Amino acid sequence: MKIAMIGTGYVGLVSGVCFSDFGHEVVCVDKNPEKIDMLRQGKVPIYEPGLDILMARNVEAGRLTFSDDLVSAVSDAAAVFIAVGTPTRRGDGHADLTYVMAAAREIAAALSGYTVVVTKSTVPVGTNRQLKQVIAEANPQADFDVASNPEFLREGAAIDDFMRPDRIVVGVQQDRAAEVMTEIYRPLYLRDFPILTTDLESAEMIKYAANAFLATKITFINEIAALCERTGADVKLVSKGMGLDGRIGNKFLHAGPGYGGSCFPKDTQALARIGQENGSPMQITETVIKVNDELRRRMIGKIIDMMGGHVAGKTITVLGVTFKPNTDDMREAPSLTIVPALIGAGAKLRVVDPQGRREGAERLPGVQWFDDVYKAAENADAVVILTEWNEFRALDLERLRDKMSFPALADLRNIYSAKDAERAGFLRYVSVGRADFRGAD
Repeated sequence: MKIAMIGTGYVGLVSGVCFSDFGHEVVCVDKNPEKIDMLRQGKVPIYEPGLDILMARNVEAGRLTFSDDLVSAVSDAAAVFIAVGTPTRRGDGHADLTYVMAAAREIAAALSGYTVVVTKSTVPVGTNRQLKQVIAEANPQADFDVASNPEFLREGAAIDDFMRPDRIVVGVQQDRAAEVMTEIYRPLYLRDFPILTTDLESAEMIKYAANAFLATKITFINEIAALCERTGADVKLVSKGMGLDGRIGNKFLHAGPGYGGSCFPKDTQALARIGQENGSPMQITETVIKVNDELRRRMIGKIIDMMGGHVAGKTITVLGVTFKPNTDDMREAPSLTIVPALIGAGAKLRVVDPQGRREGAERLPGVQWFDDVYKAAENADAVVILTEWNEFRALDLERLRDKMSFPALADLRNIYSAKDAERAGFLRYVSVGRADFRGAD
């Protein structure tokens, strides 16, 4: 089946590559000619483990191409996927549909023969009906249907999520569109992965509800962590005890500096806005947003308190600035709040991140970048772990301590323990929701 993927950002590129690996003929379209040239040269503009290999394999097989010509890509496609950005709109927190609607109008002009226009982008409830009207008005003769097919890809594990999904959600109005979508996802259907077919509005809502619920789990355990610090409980043990309950599960119950990334921040804000517009306030989601924002300020306070109440003139080494490991994405990362605040308080910041420098060099001005943890720790007054990259999970803490001017460790991902830090000779150690350690200075 011929597929056009409009947009080669994270969702569009991963989806297009994976669809081509299913055996479909896929054209990934982007208006940026430099990005298209890069893709044609086999270069991947994002970091996602395994994506470069999968892309090269399907390009070589002739199933995957890249183009800046939307008209030719759409004209003979059975399905056209819209996978453009829907950033948070300034001023009201709603999803900005400018790019979605612009893509819809361009697609309308290029339609030839029956086509299913599929929204992959995360859009507010009601958008697909609006999109259908926009296309019909732009091209009254067009023979088409719309479908909602939200993505549920975790950055760093996106290929596995696409190939072995918990579920595929497809929202349609017509059986003919459902048949096309079933054919597209046939390789997964044949392997018994569940495909849930719904109406348009339910498919749109599922995406927001799922992300808001996961953000709520993260925020809840972070509130519990704060209470653990006051009562002497250990949040890692509390999380484990909760997660063993099959009704709760252990995923997204890891205390830390809060959620970030491309989805949770904007999707929670958009859901809150949808609730307000429909007279049904999402009070839990609104509280989640507030608590997550406050959490980052609490992390800043923990670091400053660990260093005796001030950081002016101190050298701090930060390990990890991307919002999570195995990605180069820094959108809404906790580091974007924490690092500038420490610099603003007079600290000198050094940063180590396996993939974060590409975006971080611009987003975090005033920091020094290092490739090696131990070099970055030389004569430092503190080390702060912000992102739990595997490279930071098995550090030689004694070697780290020996490099430092003063051995203080703020482990904001709870990788180590107070006992680990004490045995290694650290004089100060703080974590999230567990016992801290402060030896004799």
